[in-house]
Amino acid sequence: MLINSKYVLSLLIWIGLCGMLNAQDYEEYIGAGNTDGVTITTSSDFGQMSAMNTIDGSGLDAERMAAARFLSQAGFGGSMTEIDDVISMGYENWLNDQLTKPTSPLHDNMQSMWDYIYNAYISAGYEEEDIFGPWGIHFNYTWWENMMTGEDQLRQRIAYALSQILVVSFESNLADYADAVAVYYDILQSNALGNYKDLITDVSLNIAMGSYLSHLNNPKADPANNIHPDENYAREIMQLFTIGLYELNPDGTRQLDSNGDPIPTYDNTDIKELAKVFTGLGPGDINDMVDWTNSPYFGLSLYGADRTVPMIMYENWHEQGDKVLLGGQYTIPSGQSGMQDIDDAIDFLFNHPNVGPFLSYRLIQRLVKSNPSPAYVQRVAQVFNNNGQGERGDLFAVVKAILLDAEARECAGFEDVSNGKLKEPVLAMANFMKGVPVNSTSGNYWYVGMPLINDVGQFPMWAPSVFNFYTPDHVPLGGIADNNLVGPEYKIFNTLSSVGYLNLVHNWTFWDFITYDWESDDVFGDNHTHVDGAWLENMVISEGPEALMNYLDITLTHGKLSDDWRQQIRGDVSTLNWGDWYDGMLIIYQMMTSPDFMIDK
Repeated sequence: MLINSKYVLSLLIWIGLCGMLNAQDYEEYIGAGNTDGVTITTSSDFGQMSAMNTIDGSGLDAERMAAARFLSQAGFGGSMTEIDDVISMGYENWLNDQLTKPTSPLHDNMQSMWDYIYNAYISAGYEEEDIFGPWGIHFNYTWWENMMTGEDQLRQRIAYALSQILVVSFESNLADYADAVAVYYDILQSNALGNYKDLITDVSLNIAMGSYLSHLNNPKADPANNIHPDENYAREIMQLFTIGLYELNPDGTRQLDSNGDPIPTYDNTDIKELAKVFTGLGPGDINDMVDWTNSPYFGLSLYGADRTVPMIMYENWHEQGDKVLLGGQYTIPSGQSGMQDIDDAIDFLFNHPNVGPFLSYRLIQRLVKSNPSPAYVQRVAQVFNNNGQGERGDLFAVVKAILLDAEARECAGFEDVSNGKLKEPVLAMANFMKGVPVNSTSGNYWYVGMPLINDVGQFPMWAPSVFNFYTPDHVPLGGIADNNLVGPEYKIFNTLSSVGYLNLVHNWTFWDFITYDWESDDVFGDNHTHVDGAWLENMVISEGPEALMNYLDITLTHGKLSDDWRQQIRGDVSTLNWGDWYDGMLIIYQMMTSPDFMIDK
């Protein structure tokens, strides 16, 4: 490129995705729109890649790339319009605005969807006994629909992160009780930007959690009949939800004893003591299928219970007496009500110094990176401990601290092997559907979810155990282990799921078959989602394959598309020359299967 100008005050080529220039601000430089007296001669000048776009600033995509990266952490990715909205508002203002967005209720939306499905089948002549639901796949339909259409992207993303920490799963006796799981998910959503103590309290009293971790109908001790309080929930509320296995420093690293060994936070006696607290909880009401009683009772199963209301305390079944927690650090006195015992226990756990670093580390892993520095964890934990206004456990403040921290926003760590994380399958598909224009023949985004579950081992609320799809300290063999790092998502990345992912992307692109449902086509027609073919062909024909790569480098890879991979795509498109639509799909396929897309930085 030859640049001729009578007056060139400053030439600044800014190549990067984020960060600020810590120097004197200049208002006149190449890329700021100052094109007076500038003429350009180039070897090629086509569409989006016009040379003048670089000079006047319209061709510099750094802001968009950084905003797209932000949306992949704060939401599920973004369209170009959503990316531009973030740029216009600024990151912090966007986060504050998200706090005002109406929640996308999963239970109510699922029930409305099910009523529509049920009535459509009845109108089509189906017999009532042949129509079953709502069950797990209808939860899946609704989750995906909410994710694609809801304004509350931050709340939904944090609820999804929390669902992998405070786990309830359809892979249990909850498989046929989508209403119970949907209500549980709504608890995660309603508290996602609220206070963590409120969240723990609501989770502890939720009947889906009570069933999943077996403190629903958990009776007091009856030694004569060898009955003892179930210890499951007592163990998991400590190990997985609050204090973890070992005493922590404020930066999340483990405290060590004089022998250099980690210090356990609790032992089996502590589990037994806390198990006494979570006795006496039973169904809060009956559902409309019950015809053998007019009121709920202790021992009523999930089948007969109203699964949309919290559990209540049945005092006659609650263990009385003192409960001594964590080796005498706190004693819940005798003579209290069962609910007061629960509130005291939760308050004690919530105020334990481990909770801030414990939760901060896990949320950072789910939103930003697998291996946050201890300093990053400590900065966030300090906000958990005090949001600046004396409140402990303010999740919105914690989320802002995570997303606005230098380790989340600056690009200094892009070349650091300890930075980033493997993109989990649900987020890969969501990023794709947000970043590539898609349309639905029916106007909805019902997704059965089973291909993700079967082929890549993941879908919201389908974790194989209370330990989630992967543990936060999972270490895959190889370079990650050699560098003393962790890689949680690699737990479900194996020879089966890696091929499964390639097959899924092939279906999304070349087969043009993205989301779909299991309902009858005769009743509901084609409920499939497709890449917007008109947009794709127009992009390839009008702008050219290079422009499509540039577009996707914003929405999908956030500026990380390497020269090597770009050259690989160019070569494949040129060699195969399949035609405009197929060339476009080939580019999307190559982008979606690139390490630049699959590794978030």
